[in-house]
Amino acid sequence: MLQFIFEIPDVQSIKDKRKVVRAMKDRLQRRFHTSAAEVDLNDSLSFGQIGAALVSNSKSFGESVLQKAFETLQQEVPVRIQDVSIYSEEF
Repeated sequence: MLQFIFEIPDVQSIKDKRKVVRAMKDRLQRRFHTSAAEVDLNDSLSFGQIGAALVSNSKSFGESVLQKAFETLQQEVPVRIQDVSIYSEEF
């Protein structure tokens, strides 16, 4: 599971924030085949929190995909990352 909190600079309305959040979620879903959702800070104008999950038969593969997904977002989306965590479990 990937979870991160981010700040969106220069956002003027909740509509602007939703565009950025939707673009990030869509990118995670399409490019990395994860399930993604805005999980907290919904009412905050300049901050957001997204969670993404991936199911894999290999812990190392799942973690590497989530790490690549985070790095891609960090490079391609104009946000400031405040906190990030990648967590995985094996059953």
